[in-house]
Amino acid sequence: MTKTPDAQAPSPDEAAAPETAGSENAPSQDAASQETERSGADSAAQAPGDTADGRAAAGADKPDAAHRRAVTAGTAPAIDRNRRPLTGGAGPTAGDRTAASPSGGLLQPADRRGVLMGLLTAGAAVVVGSVIGSRGQGGATQDVTPTGNTVNATITVEGLRFVPDTVDVTPGDRLVITLDNTADQVHDLVLATGQTTGRIAARAKGTLDAGIVAGPIEGWCSIAGHRAQGMVFHVTAGGAAAGGHQHGDHQHGGGQSNQAGSGKDAVPDYSAQLPAGFKAFDAALPPAPTSPDGGPMTHRHTFTVKEQVMPVGAGVTQRRLTFNGQVPGPVLRGKVGDTFEITLVNDGTMSHSLDFHAGITPPDQAMRSINPGESLVYTFKAQHSGIWLYHCSTSPMSLHLAAGMHGAVIIDPPGLTAVDHEYVIVASEVYLGPEGGEPNTEKIAAKTPDLMTFNGVAFQYHQQPLKAKVGERVRFWVMAAGPSLPTSFHAVGLQFDQVFFEGAWTLGGPNRIGAAWSGGSQALGLQPAQGGFVECVASEPGHYVFVTHSFADMEKGAHGVLEVTA
Repeated sequence: MTKTPDAQAPSPDEAAAPETAGSENAPSQDAASQETERSGADSAAQAPGDTADGRAAAGADKPDAAHRRAVTAGTAPAIDRNRRPLTGGAGPTAGDRTAASPSGGLLQPADRRGVLMGLLTAGAAVVVGSVIGSRGQGGATQDVTPTGNTVNATITVEGLRFVPDTVDVTPGDRLVITLDNTADQVHDLVLATGQTTGRIAARAKGTLDAGIVAGPIEGWCSIAGHRAQGMVFHVTAGGAAAGGHQHGDHQHGGGQSNQAGSGKDAVPDYSAQLPAGFKAFDAALPPAPTSPDGGPMTHRHTFTVKEQVMPVGAGVTQRRLTFNGQVPGPVLRGKVGDTFEITLVNDGTMSHSLDFHAGITPPDQAMRSINPGESLVYTFKAQHSGIWLYHCSTSPMSLHLAAGMHGAVIIDPPGLTAVDHEYVIVASEVYLGPEGGEPNTEKIAAKTPDLMTFNGVAFQYHQQPLKAKVGERVRFWVMAAGPSLPTSFHAVGLQFDQVFFEGAWTLGGPNRIGAAWSGGSQALGLQPAQGGFVECVASEPGHYVFVTHSFADMEKGAHGVLEVTA
């Protein structure tokens, strides 16, 4: 941190659908899913470079109480979430990626970086833009005599932490902060007084002018979930830390404000009808495609990351992070020995990635996070049968999964017999933020969901039942996507005579397990990331309700109806 005399104090306004060898096999169509030749370039973290000096160095005078308050507070808006980060063409490579500065100029990343090893990679992301808020709120006011000095502070990023996370200034000083994003994914810095660096790519820099500082100010990274993980910053004035009071409209000391949507968290109405024209996620599962010679084949799909406001049930909409604009993402299906080639295209506003549990592959490259506007190709061979989870693995994963970035890959066991109907059910949790906003990160951390869903929307199959006829065999493929809670799949009025759990028959199957003692099953219990299938036959017409038998979760939306007719 450096302090220089000002010639003149600044004015308060100086700031600124899937394809498989030509055959569709996902239960929900997406016209935007097409093969692409775009390729993404990875960029990963290295040790931070320049750090601030003076009182900002090494987090001097760190106010622990203020830090805790800031972590538990919400995330204030930094940018218009409807803005597109890049338009048209292939995404930039690590060599030519640039970042827009608050003044409208370009900030060039310092250099290329090596790949960050490890499963929980979170790749570089481009700056989406910057919205410089007005001054005159909280600590940046004109209720103090300007000293004529400017404090220039540079902060870096390590993981999900600003380093240093505190800068101390004399009341009346002008504060200019440079964020050197030395981490491996997109970040920004937002002050409670409204100023922001805008979103900064890995290895790029951005600057904000906080103006004349009269008192303590809190700051944070506004990327979804980062603040809750502890990515907060403190401006102290003469050693005084910001208290739990409010700065303008931004809460401090509790609650949550979201980048999309504002105000209090939405309250679910468990008796609400789905919106007019709403169409339930198509749970019907077509057979696995086969090659002309009956041997292994290659499946090619494109997953495009989209961020959009969607119904989640109970009369609420939320901003969802999606693969191909749907939750869950496209359901893939194949056979043991098949190869899957997935092109991930990031049309979102933050870093994203993929982790396919169905493949055995080093995570270093395939699971790396990519910038908005970039793409990567993820290839794996299906070596084992079962229903396998896939999800975004960018930190914080709990938020990305809870926001909708999950799906299933079904690999048929050899010799799997045909049935009359196959349905796929992906169980997941929804943690409501404000109407139209992002998930509440405190609820995610506490594992206290507002809604429990089958295929992304609570109660959807209660209002739009699945269908079968008397005597028809129905197979339910079930996956517990979490991110944190289990499910216990049960069909009221029916029993299961075939059960396949985590790659093995536990009832029925080719060896007719349980037949000698007339065995049956009442529920398929699954921990997060586990899956299997069950089969049943209804002998009479009726409305057979399928649920999670964890009743508190069932009452939050994890139930539907199998309508059986004569």
